[in-house]
Amino acid sequence: MKVAIDCDDAGLPLKPIIVNHLRSLGVETVDLDLTAQTKVDYPDIGYNLAKRIAAKEYDRGILICGTGLGMAMVANKVEGVFAGTCHDTFSAERLCKSNNAQVLTMGARVIGPELAKSIVSAWVKSEFEGGRSQPKVDRMRELEGQEVAKSKSTGAPVVPKAC
Repeated sequence: MKVAIDCDDAGLPLKPIIVNHLRSLGVETVDLDLTAQTKVDYPDIGYNLAKRIAAKEYDRGILICGTGLGMAMVANKVEGVFAGTCHDTFSAERLCKSNNAQVLTMGARVIGPELAKSIVSAWVKSEFEGGRSQPKVDRMRELEGQEVAKSKSTGAPVVPKAC
């Protein structure tokens, strides 16, 4: 398994801990470190990683920001990528086992390093189970395809209403 990782400024203290943890588990890990190359915020960081997952450069990705929420939102904008925020090990397992998601997001301001390592371990060790979840994942992909087709036919992105 080859995992890409990146973060915004809020995730900088946690990222090297997770990189070292992944490597201790024998996981090939690439730190994309987009902020070292250019000044960007989390939308560009998350989008960059998700595009590379969609292109199959990496099997999975981890994104860290303050809450994990914004990174998940932007990663989910990339066709073919499923991302979810996890702050507990059960959710991290289910992210893969039930939802076949390739991207895990976490909030460095929400969880500490030891819990983050446990979450990453649970996520890395999990694989999609198919079974009863397969039709649900297939339906999510179908809905995603409909939105992409709608966007292409109108020439404009489909933008949901704000809260």
